[in-house]
Amino acid sequence: MKTNTWQLQDAKSKFSMLVEKALHHEPQFVTRHGSDAVVIVSFEDYKKITKPKTDLVTFLQNSPLAGIDLDISRSKDFPREIDL
Repeated sequence: MKTNTWQLQDAKSKFSMLVEKALHHEPQFVTRHGSDAVVIVSFEDYKKITKPKTDLVTFLQNSPLAGIDLDISRSKDFPREIDL
């Protein structure tokens, strides 16, 4: 078995060790009933994985629809009448 793969019961009993290895070495894999279940990664690695490639403003500026003139004005009409 690879050193970064844990069975669930071992991961529970040695959770502190599992966290230390994830923080200082590499992601740790946990299996349940012989199947892959979860991956434990450091918070820094998680931020790298989930960080957007660009910020929202840059994303919208680079959109293919950036040059389209959209009418975003609100209608001044009264709402329809409803009989209660």
